[in-house]
Amino acid sequence: MEIASLRQVVSEQEWALRVQLAACYRLAALYGWSDLVFTHISARIPGPEHHFLINPYGLMFDEITASSLVKVDQACNKVIDSPFPVNPAGFTIHSCIHQAREDAACVLHTHTRAGIAVSAQKKGVLPISQQSTFVLGSLAYHDYEGVALRDEERPRLQAALGDKTFLMLRNHGLLVTGRTIPDAFLNMYTFENTCRIQVDALAGGGELTTVNPKILDGMAQVLKTVTAGQGANIAWPALIRKLDRLAPGYQD
Repeated sequence: MEIASLRQVVSEQEWALRVQLAACYRLAALYGWSDLVFTHISARIPGPEHHFLINPYGLMFDEITASSLVKVDQACNKVIDSPFPVNPAGFTIHSCIHQAREDAACVLHTHTRAGIAVSAQKKGVLPISQQSTFVLGSLAYHDYEGVALRDEERPRLQAALGDKTFLMLRNHGLLVTGRTIPDAFLNMYTFENTCRIQVDALAGGGELTTVNPKILDGMAQVLKTVTAGQGANIAWPALIRKLDRLAPGYQD
């Protein structure tokens, strides 16, 4: 599908954000997090307008490019003309989080099998893996209210998330925020693997051991040490090199 380039239309800052967000979509596809065309990742464009970028509804994640991303305002009006619609449920979820959380520059939401499986388990995330220790310190839950199409759910979503990084949408899926797009990607990578490990561990049928609660304290500082103080940026360049080898074209 031919899509006109927006590189000369938008600012350099917005173009860099578009390229990074398109890369995030392609990586999500590579890691098996997409649900056909029905989930979404958004990135807020810096500025007082509170505009943000979201996927063109109808494109698979591995088709998304920097120019195909749709720029919308807080009322879901397209700021730049696009032939693509926006998923209304995606807009409801992402717009309300961007509105409430200035620090949430990127919001990533998935419907993976493991994520939904754990979201349906009454006890939610269990402290049974190293990965879970990074999630549990900043984890919130939101009860299922049906497909997210009603504005009245927005304040409850905002309240449920609060200042947390990880949100488990009961019977629905996973959601993370990030101060940057790489941060959001790494957060989801950790959250998703936490759920996969839990599903596998429970399927094994044996008695599980849990992490000592004392270890859960201070894991945010431990993570800074693990990532050499660079956060997601220690892994992001390598992910981009992988993407350039396997799925180039997202920069268009």
